Amino acid sequence: MAELVIKSDKIIKNVEKLNSLLFKHQVQWSLIVKVLSGHKDFLKKLLFHPVVNQLHSVGDSRISGLKIIKEINPDIITMYVKPPAMDNIKSIISYADISLNSSFRTIEALNVEAGRQSKCHRIIIMIELGELREGILREKVVDFYKKVFELESIDIEGIGTNLGCMYGIQPTYDKLLQMSLYKQLIEAKFNTTLPIISGGSSITLPLVGKSSMPKNINHLRIGETAFLGTSPFDNNRFKDLSTDAFEYLGNIIELELKETFPDGILTEGNIGHIAETEQLDYEQSYRAILDFGILDVDVEELKPKDKEIRFAGTTSDMSVYDLGPVQKDRKCRYKVGDKVKFTPSYMAVARLMNSKFIDKQIL
Repeated sequence: MAELVIKSDKIIKNVEKLNSLLFKHQVQWSLIVKVLSGHKDFLKKLLFHPVVNQLHSVGDSRISGLKIIKEINPDIITMYVKPPAMDNIKSIISYADISLNSSFRTIEALNVEAGRQSKCHRIIIMIELGELREGILREKVVDFYKKVFELESIDIEGIGTNLGCMYGIQPTYDKLLQMSLYKQLIEAKFNTTLPIISGGSSITLPLVGKSSMPKNINHLRIGETAFLGTSPFDNNRFKDLSTDAFEYLGNIIELELKETFPDGILTEGNIGHIAETEQLDYEQSYRAILDFGILDVDVEELKPKDKEIRFAGTTSDMSVYDLGPVQKDRKCRYKVGDKVKFTPSYMAVARLMNSKFIDKQIL
């Protein structure tokens, strides 16, 4: 079975380094663990580490993940990082201390359920800044806040925004300054204090400590950079973080010398995906079939560590890789039973962690 190797020490070291950087610049942050798909063994290692106690909260986009977090360590402050569905209101109040919201009807339902459970539920009101995902329209912010402010079992933790996830809108100074101005307006009009402005996710991280981020942006929601060590702002390594905390291993289940082009009448009835057609300067090559496919992961999100290997095609549960042309006086460097190593992207890790058909090895 294909296997995802998780190097926990490297991830924890990344979390420690990020925490030191953000603490230095007086920015709180939530560690977003949705990429782990609620993996209990790794979460047990992570959630009892001393650095987690220094975080604002730990977030997930799945209620099942938050439930597991609370079961492992009930003292962890949990955050649900998308607007709740009405069907999930009871579970949100049970397992999430904080949730991100943009619908007053939903917040009303949260208020009622929080009262039933004798809790005060904290929310961050999300504001639309151009990404066209969750967020109330800017011209409605004051009226929206006024209505929510009157609910007895709801505590407004602050305001927030989401950038860079759907359309890739960059978190510029002008975008984040609008958040700062709304904070000032709300505090002045309602004689209140908003503890945090949540200025986005890992994509905002490179702005920390620079003039391009307004000073009162004091909270971020970080997942990708903590686990993969990269910034979605430019897809490059962030600072000196580890970028090899995850390694994916596929098993070679067949290895044969085959033609580089198919033989027969091509149809559109295939269920797989193939590499873009290109003119190769050789007619035959060694082709390895690996034991994973579309059901497990998007192969475009996998990068072979052996630079001579190239993707040839994939189907539901098998993938084919071209090992290169036959060379005189040189044997094929792989054999059936060998493993091919890959560097997975953030989305690849998320898919693989969610697959019950992929082994996970925690180091």
